Amino acid sequence: MKKFCIIINSDKDEDSKYAEFIKNEIEKLEGECYILPNRLIQDDVDRHYTDAALVQEGTDFALVLGGDGTLIQASIDLVSKNIPMLGVNIGTVGFLTEVDVEDILEALQKLFTGDYELENRLMLEAVAHTAEGGESKVLYALNDAVLFKRGNDRLITTSVYSDGELLDTYNADGVIISTPTGSTGYNLSAGGPVMVPDADAVVVTPICPHSLNKRSIVLSTNETIKLSLDKTKEGFNDHGTLVMDGRSLINMKTGDFVDINVSKENSKFIKFKDKSFFKKMRRKFSSLVGE
Repeated sequence: MKKFCIIINSDKDEDSKYAEFIKNEIEKLEGECYILPNRLIQDDVDRHYTDAALVQEGTDFALVLGGDGTLIQASIDLVSKNIPMLGVNIGTVGFLTEVDVEDILEALQKLFTGDYELENRLMLEAVAHTAEGGESKVLYALNDAVLFKRGNDRLITTSVYSDGELLDTYNADGVIISTPTGSTGYNLSAGGPVMVPDADAVVVTPICPHSLNKRSIVLSTNETIKLSLDKTKEGFNDHGTLVMDGRSLINMKTGDFVDINVSKENSKFIKFKDKSFFKKMRRKFSSLVGE
């Protein structure tokens, strides 16, 4: 018997109508299914969050209902569970999701018959260090780690190292470290390259660099990347913010640095043979510009 959990974006499926419909269809196919809550009130703030402790033993698949943000959130929260995920789009663009919700019945049939593939998506893990020797917990990202400027309109100066060797120093709005999954997001908007999802690489892309000859650098996955927040061009201390997939934030100051590695953990995305990455890219990007 196949066992499913359904993770929903509570904002997009507030009364769980999609989730309940899918649960009923799975049970018709003699599968087992349960629905995970996707909301946490923390410090009086309503956050989307999936509690990994609620994932039941023997779960074969996670169906993630929402959009790209929901799939990213679930991938990070369940990073240690090693459960294949199918992204089901009930949002807008849904670039990372595999199927639209109206195609879910066909998708379920393929899951029950084994007509699918698994695609490993690498993830980043980062630890931020203060100049005084303190360090953060391990933070994960499916898409990207970004060091932004903070608090003013000035550019920040960031030195980027690979295994201890200086790659470059950027005077820019910030620096993006992107996975192949994240390469079609902020990295692409900042002028970085698109990478196929299973590429064994990460890319370093400056955000609006002050020099025209500063370009993206593609690195292998076995290197440790270090981002160091330096003084301003005028020699003053500066402030920045490290953001992991838009949800984990750490404030940094001159002298602080962050070590970023490709994690030993990864996300497993369910893919169907009739779904081409390049076809999806053409279709999704065309829809964004109204073609």
